[in-house]
Amino acid sequence: MRKLILFAAVLAVIGFGILQFKKKEPLYHSQSYVFGTLVDISIYGESNERARVVTNLILQDFQQLHHRFHAWETDASGNTSELRKLNEAFAKGTSPIEVQADLANIIRDATALSVKSHGLFNPAIGHLIGTWGFQRDEFSAVEINQATIKNLVHAAPRMTDIVLNERNVYSKNPHVKLDLGGYAKGYALDLALQRLRKEKINHALVNIGGNIIALGQHGQKPWRVGIQHPRAPTALATVDLPSGWAIGTSGDYQRYFIQNHQRYCHIIDPRTGYPVQHTQSVTVLIPPQSVHQTQAGVLSDVATKPIFIASAENKYQMANVFGIEYLMVIDEKSNISVSKKMAKILYWQQPDVQFSTFE
Repeated sequence: MRKLILFAAVLAVIGFGILQFKKKEPLYHSQSYVFGTLVDISIYGESNERARVVTNLILQDFQQLHHRFHAWETDASGNTSELRKLNEAFAKGTSPIEVQADLANIIRDATALSVKSHGLFNPAIGHLIGTWGFQRDEFSAVEINQATIKNLVHAAPRMTDIVLNERNVYSKNPHVKLDLGGYAKGYALDLALQRLRKEKINHALVNIGGNIIALGQHGQKPWRVGIQHPRAPTALATVDLPSGWAIGTSGDYQRYFIQNHQRYCHIIDPRTGYPVQHTQSVTVLIPPQSVHQTQAGVLSDVATKPIFIASAENKYQMANVFGIEYLMVIDEKSNISVSKKMAKILYWQQPDVQFSTFE
């Protein structure tokens, strides 16, 4: 009997050891609301206390960016954002205003990306964005003022109207109004990745409203992320995101309003002044970039916009302009087109999904 009890005790100790060995490392998960959207941060393999500290540092970085680069809000103390002050200076004339070094670099980079997109990515059209009611936290139908839209398109504000001399900036066109909504989330992702590496975090996933960047992996597997179905509250597909890669989606299903049975989304074609209506969503995957190039987070945020705006026959060509090899496009009729490389890595959530590949 003593031998049996001893043997059972040994088995219990061994069993407990096996359970401990199989026990997963901790996964810390946090949700917040920044940049007018939901922010998810997951950190794997760290204690809750350590993960919480690093998460708070990242969120502090995000809040600072939000307050500095917000196009229209003032903070709780009534202070005007750095970007709003710059826009006010643009409207007054050609007297230069000094900006902080990071904002100067953002303007320089955004201008280069705008030129590359042939003007389809155009953060200078803040007045148009405001006219359509998308410079506010809640969206509702607005009166469509065709004359105002026509005048704003005719004014033709472009990023190349901005003159940048080191940190001194002015605009040759008083109609330029910067709105970094199509850039800032990606920029924040890149900053988050830098912060995680600085804090010696090895495994994390940061999601800012559908723009996601990965670091390391989730245990023994890569981080797996979902691609939102534009017309259903579920994922259309999932994909494994390697370390340092970013994924970005632009869609007509989050920031939009319906008027006279017509959907008007926040992605505006600078050439017409009207929201794009021929596309439901665009998703891109971006690998890590060289040190002196636009980083993966920014590129995942920016590149989806000109692809979204481009006509159906020009979307793949626009993707090529940005060197994008992993692409998914869903048009207004819910037809799905994917690049050949993208098709190989997608895990469709329904077995009967029909799609075509770009040639």
